[in-house]
Amino acid sequence: MLVVKVGGARGIPHAPLLDDVARHVAEGGAPVLVHGGSEATTELQAALGRPAEFVTSPSGHVSRRTDRAALEAFAMATALTNRRLVEGLQTRGVGAFGLSGLDGAAVRARRKAAVRTVVDGRVRVLRDEWTGRPEEVDVGLLDALRLRGLVPVLAPLAAGEGGEMLNVDGDRLAARVAAALGATTLVLLTNVPGLLADPEREDTLVPHLDEAELDRADGLARGRMRKKLLGAREALAGGVPRVVLADARRERPLTDALAGRGTVIVAASRERGERGEPGGRGDGAETLERAASAGGLR
Repeated sequence: MLVVKVGGARGIPHAPLLDDVARHVAEGGAPVLVHGGSEATTELQAALGRPAEFVTSPSGHVSRRTDRAALEAFAMATALTNRRLVEGLQTRGVGAFGLSGLDGAAVRARRKAAVRTVVDGRVRVLRDEWTGRPEEVDVGLLDALRLRGLVPVLAPLAAGEGGEMLNVDGDRLAARVAAALGATTLVLLTNVPGLLADPEREDTLVPHLDEAELDRADGLARGRMRKKLLGAREALAGGVPRVVLADARRERPLTDALAGRGTVIVAASRERGERGEPGGRGDGAETLERAASAGGLR
């Protein structure tokens, strides 16, 4: 069981991933595909004359300011992305079913009553937010689609407690889906090779981490990578044994990710089993220590 999330940032092509998913399905795989839509939403908001706003939480996580108008732009942009992914799979001979977590309440989320943001060093509270944290997944619905030979393609919307539409983070959605379905691997594809010790240098990839190293790894992450590490942490906590942060720009992004080409993050129990020792350190420990000594960790 495999869950793949492809990011929505600029510079992420879909064709190589769709080719790779088609190969994976032909070999007997039955993945679930989750996607983002950040860049498409930003472009649509600009075209609508409502430029996107972004907020930074006190913990350093960056997210979109989502009032009702921004939510509706997000829904429109991600719907088109969803249709394009479904079309791309079906033209490659793969049956696909596009939906969002809102449809049939496939994903239930808890709405955030307010969002705290840091502006000029001061914390402000924003209300009228239409965002939520994914909490429940209708496993029966997704399994029914998979049993019919269809690849579920899931857009990052969810149903709130009252059935209202909410924007949810795609990485955290993928993590929740992977945990609910009992996935063996969660692949988070983005526009960089993985977690980088120096965000300006793609040759500083951190190849391997375990749960014990995630706290220190947070100090390396910038921008959206912080959310990806949060998603990885939540997937591991939900029982997913392995998460791979990998490059969507490769010729075979899924195949390469499954082969470990990226940042592989493993649960503590898996780490012990692989190394035969309790509390063994991942291959990323040395990289993290070098980054810390160089001042790369915050």
